[in-house]
Amino acid sequence: MYSFKLKFTLLLSSAVALNACSPSSNNIQANIPVSATQESHTMQYNTPGQTDADHLYLEEVLGDKALIDVKSWNNRTLTRLTADPLFSQLEAEALAILQSKDKIPYVSYRGGEVHNFWQDAEHVRGIWRKTTLTSYLTDAPKWETILDIDELAKTEDKNWVYKGPDCLAPEYERCIINLSDGGKDAVVRREFNANTKSFITDGFVTDESKGGTSWLDQNNMVVGVDFGEGSMTDSGYPMIAKLWKRGTPLSSAAEFGRGEQSDVGYWASVWTLSDGRREIVSTRAITFYDSETYWFPRAADGSVGQAVKFPVPLKSSIAGEFKGQVLVNLAEDWREFKSGDLVSFGIDDFMTDGEIEKINVVFSPDEKSSIENFGSTKSKLLLSIYRDVTGAAYEYDWNGSQWSSKKLDFPANGSVSIGNTNDQEDIAFITSESFLTPNTLYTYNTKTGEKTQSKSLPSWFDASSMVSEQKFATSKDGTQVPYFIVRQKDLKLDGTNPTLLYGYGGFEVSLNPTYSATRGKLWIERGGVYVLANIRGGGEYGPKWHQAGLKTQRQHIYDDFIAVAEDLITHNITSVKHLGIEGGSNGGLLMGVMFTQRPDLFNAVICAVPLLDMLGYHKLLAGASWMGEYGDPDDAVEGKFLRSISPYHNIDPAIEYPEVFFITSTKDDRVHPAHARKTAKRMEDQGHAFLYYENIDGGHSAAANLKETAKRLALQHTYLFEKLQGDN
Repeated sequence: MYSFKLKFTLLLSSAVALNACSPSSNNIQANIPVSATQESHTMQYNTPGQTDADHLYLEEVLGDKALIDVKSWNNRTLTRLTADPLFSQLEAEALAILQSKDKIPYVSYRGGEVHNFWQDAEHVRGIWRKTTLTSYLTDAPKWETILDIDELAKTEDKNWVYKGPDCLAPEYERCIINLSDGGKDAVVRREFNANTKSFITDGFVTDESKGGTSWLDQNNMVVGVDFGEGSMTDSGYPMIAKLWKRGTPLSSAAEFGRGEQSDVGYWASVWTLSDGRREIVSTRAITFYDSETYWFPRAADGSVGQAVKFPVPLKSSIAGEFKGQVLVNLAEDWREFKSGDLVSFGIDDFMTDGEIEKINVVFSPDEKSSIENFGSTKSKLLLSIYRDVTGAAYEYDWNGSQWSSKKLDFPANGSVSIGNTNDQEDIAFITSESFLTPNTLYTYNTKTGEKTQSKSLPSWFDASSMVSEQKFATSKDGTQVPYFIVRQKDLKLDGTNPTLLYGYGGFEVSLNPTYSATRGKLWIERGGVYVLANIRGGGEYGPKWHQAGLKTQRQHIYDDFIAVAEDLITHNITSVKHLGIEGGSNGGLLMGVMFTQRPDLFNAVICAVPLLDMLGYHKLLAGASWMGEYGDPDDAVEGKFLRSISPYHNIDPAIEYPEVFFITSTKDDRVHPAHARKTAKRMEDQGHAFLYYENIDGGHSAAANLKETAKRLALQHTYLFEKLQGDN
């Protein structure tokens, strides 16, 4: 019942060919203010009231003094942007799309039924509902509501955000419901009966915490949550796994495994094997990319035995079992296999003596390809394989001695993704889409090979007048960096086109061609150009593409993004005056580095839920878990590099920056809102113009419901048009 993204999670850069009066690409590079480059002098902030220490009050999430600043910045930003007549138009268009009943109801399949979580104008927080597969495939499915989150929030006077269920197979009656207060990653877990549609009195319940639970059987589950002092890692995730019996308090649960305080986290789960056995497997994440996985044998009385470590590389991901084969995705070379390979070995062979003798290759990518995601059904293993950021779906099977494969017939020249799968069922869901082709959801029976087009999105904008194309920019070290441009066919290459360049560049997350109704309707249909940069740090070409931008190599990521921006300008797609950029989370760090290293290259910057204080990020919320990606600020070498790129520590009062738009969320318990707050405050201290919007709820997505999402989108696009369109 798992679908795997290999490493955890957008637009293109545009540039116009320059006319005779415009600077050449080399001149653009030469015109960078010296203090804004990576080789710049170290900034010092010693003015009383403007030091790093003076800004620490902004780390108090709900502190009165901090919220005074937040509300003042919010009011100033909202007053300006909502007064623009365009704002109300954009908000109405975005809300119509987000609340439309024409959206695809994406589903999971279990026990002969399909389950869906749905939000619209009447169900702002959403409902969990179900129907039969036969009904789902009709134009008017007959849905049955299981849980109404709006009603629950009203009854309990809580700002509940639904984070999904975990239901015990094969009956799927007993479920653990995950509920978040305002969208935080930390959730309350409550046992729920899906048949009676009610919470179970005296059932399994945990207080709000990051972590997870996994069913062993109806009366036992493995659990990793906040058990009290000393039970969580420095990253804020569980460090201990316990076996919890029904009818007993959580405090009496028996510990069977633990990690170290310095780990990212320790997660226990239950695997249901192909033959029906349930086995306890735990993963100790030492860093974000280095992990150990253990199997815990159980005695006849149900007691948990000593851990047996899977003898696989630290930089690999064990992704469950299929027909007796344990699947392992490699992020480093191992034996005769290479980084990026998907391999397997026999689980019974391992359980016999804890050793792995024979290893089988499932798929081995070349330099231009990678595995995007995969999932298993009862009868087949499904893979989404990308080549030069274009996807295809494949079906794999194990016959007891070797793997075989077959390419499936899905639309080419776009994205193909393995959707929800269930290893106890033969029904899978696969999606295809491109920038200009709406999402189509297919039902695929892996036992019979029958494929059915289940649902598709309507065309929310006129794509017939548009074109998407892939290009490559040359980075500073000569690396070819792919990017996509989505634009009007009759675009004039005169350097005046408002262009939005999106990037992420981290955590091996790939940015693939996707259909966005709001992007097409609000931006491209109004003449905007959208650019998606597939820079290093992502997963577009597998682990090596990602690892090329790790820690002190991170400047490669930023050079790639700059190269795409300059390529857009060189080819007269746009110009500095009309070029804006956007990124969120790790992409927010990318934005911060861009406006501090290359303030001359962009006229608009949307910096969303960002990391910006790279000397203190490891001490804020989940920040310590990301040191495998960014490096350790307390390490002499890594700390020096982080100081050189940290946006919060590289803002210069002598430099003119583009007016940055910071967006964050008070309830974000993953990336602390202090990153955006402190950077905004430093810009305010120095008299730099900026906009700022902090949603009081919303979590890491910066939106807790559809209305808030529509508002945020309208604010962003109003800002972009004000900065990039016409003579501004």
